[in-house]
Amino acid sequence: MLTYNDLVWDVKRGYKVAPKSIDRYKMIDDKVVEIHRVVVHRFTMGDVEDPDLYAAQPLMEWQDSEMGKWVMERSVESPVWHRQPDVHNYGWNMLIEAYLKGPDHTFWQLKWGNEVDRNKLR
Repeated sequence: MLTYNDLVWDVKRGYKVAPKSIDRYKMIDDKVVEIHRVVVHRFTMGDVEDPDLYAAQPLMEWQDSEMGKWVMERSVESPVWHRQPDVHNYGWNMLIEAYLKGPDHTFWQLKWGNEVDRNKLR
């Protein structure tokens, strides 16, 4: 049963809600595995009429890159992308989130983690 401390703050709704379906630990092949939610790619776009349409090319370029292929292959669930308004630059912030197992998360951090962190949006 969920307690108040288990709930997470939902900025859009303005109150606490139950966490998303992904848990920190999952049963995979009869083993308990730690899962890490990681932002694996970020990019910005200007103010465009249809941001989903304009985001398609950078998303596909990332998916066809070495990092994208590796993440798509090893993510526990399908990676998801999020679009957020960039109020400071009147555009859009796009990010891709993936759920990685412990060893895969370590490998990703060592190989690509700093590259994505250097490109953080401010």
